[in-house]
Amino acid sequence: MIRHVENQDKESGYTYENQLLEAAKKYMIFLIGLFVASLGVAFSTKAGLGTSPVSSIPYSISLISSIFTFGGWLNLLSVIQIGTQIVLLKGKCNYVEIAIQTVLAFVYGYLTDFSCGLIKNLTVPSYYMQVVFMLLGCFILSFGIWIQFKGGVAMLPGEAMNRAISKVTGKRYEDIKVFFDILYIVISAIICLTFLHELKGVREGSIFAAFAVGNIIRFMNHIYDSKIRYGRRK
Repeated sequence: MIRHVENQDKESGYTYENQLLEAAKKYMIFLIGLFVASLGVAFSTKAGLGTSPVSSIPYSISLISSIFTFGGWLNLLSVIQIGTQIVLLKGKCNYVEIAIQTVLAFVYGYLTDFSCGLIKNLTVPSYYMQVVFMLLGCFILSFGIWIQFKGGVAMLPGEAMNRAISKVTGKRYEDIKVFFDILYIVISAIICLTFLHELKGVREGSIFAAFAVGNIIRFMNHIYDSKIRYGRRK
């Protein structure tokens, strides 16, 4: 009887350790995705053709006000997006996930400032190179978001808000993302034209990203799912 209990404890302990390792692995994957996404935003910003749509409002405001850094304004937008989720999901809202999102959002804000500083010495001498940086930024951002999905632990507030709206409306996540990306661009354009009298924070790169990022994520999901199905057949 005593041996049986000891064996159960060992098995339970082993399972618990496995769960901890699995959780640590998932969060590590997510944090990698977070850094990759922040690097994508940094490249998009460096291109000078308008940053990624979800970052366009914070970036535009950072050009007007120095109260917060780019990452700081990004955090403020995250708080609004978290509040939107709570209102939409109501009783179905997972407050543990909300708490995790809040922490990760502030980490992402820091990483965005860090990534922008990381490539600040890179030069973009021509419009051709601006386009290259813009395309690179879109792909890196999409890849970062896709990695976050595969981590399967949480999402950044902006993406989680899109997911919440998708659940409530029954619309596809990718379509919701494209809609809000366009909305962010419109709001950013209004801010820039009103206070800067020019489209500095949002340009053709922002519009391209609004349509490209969601579709790139969809393509990555298709490739990944195809490989999974092919692997099962073998």
